[in-house]
Amino acid sequence: MRNLIAFAAFAALSTFANAAITDQPIKVLPASYSENKTHFVDPATSNVYRRRACGVDHDQASEHFKRTVKSLHARHESSAVGARAPAALVRRQLQQPIIINTYFHVITSAAKAASITQQMATDQAAALNKAYNPIGITFNLVNTSFTTNEAWAVADGPAMDDLKVALRAGTYKDLNIYFHSDLTGGILGTCTLPSKVPAGAPVSIYVSDGCNVAAGTMPGGNIGGYSKGGTSIHETGHWLGLLHTFEGYSCDGDGDFISDTPAQSESTDGCPTKPAKDSCPEKAGVDAVHNYMDYSTDACYEDFTPGQVGRIESMWNEMRRDS
Repeated sequence: MRNLIAFAAFAALSTFANAAITDQPIKVLPASYSENKTHFVDPATSNVYRRRACGVDHDQASEHFKRTVKSLHARHESSAVGARAPAALVRRQLQQPIIINTYFHVITSAAKAASITQQMATDQAAALNKAYNPIGITFNLVNTSFTTNEAWAVADGPAMDDLKVALRAGTYKDLNIYFHSDLTGGILGTCTLPSKVPAGAPVSIYVSDGCNVAAGTMPGGNIGGYSKGGTSIHETGHWLGLLHTFEGYSCDGDGDFISDTPAQSESTDGCPTKPAKDSCPEKAGVDAVHNYMDYSTDACYEDFTPGQVGRIESMWNEMRRDS
């Protein structure tokens, strides 16, 4: 039986197809799409996708996760290296490099079995490493499995449990990403946030852990604007303990509990840069549209902040390293 308490963020996926679509404002739209405030239609396939909305947020996290990020945020705010410290004083790499064994699981319908290749998986691993190597993280792609299963390709309801029980590999500190040819709800991806798992815990405790991603977002995929591997980079950020830069959709409060990400009350569509997108004009800084934890298009993604790098290391050491 899967542990839904420890991995509350995962519950969002099984209900996403029936959830109400949030009405978040759009500022700049990719010219190649037919879009409105809830979705876009990919002109290459006529498929309808929700705007990059993975449904992962602080409210769905475990209580241990919530206590940890609040404590880390308060500790950083009260330290000499706080929100207003010069960037030169803040490290941009992990103190100790991390190598993460990674398992890809490509799951397709029979009709789409030939559409996702090993080269795409290899290129996706390269995209992850291009994003994370600069901060000291390397993803070691141990294996890519290919499965043809009509229900698992959609991953709706019980099928999600079944496929993870059958396919998940490694331990809690190993990343599993499931790429689906027809992922439920028209979403681009979702992932679990980390929580504390006892060393040596049976796989049944954490079998739900991992990311579920639309296969068309892999490099060479068919989802225009989102086919350079950015969705997996974004979702892996959640797996490592990061929240969205617009967490809480407010200019006030703790936001993503990281001091050097500017206040942001809206997610980003496309890549608005001229003029700069600024959803909280009364706060310092503009929206971090180039940050991997916003909802920008893949080509817009560039970096993590030093504060996010520090948060990744803290969460890794606290929740995954020794599991």
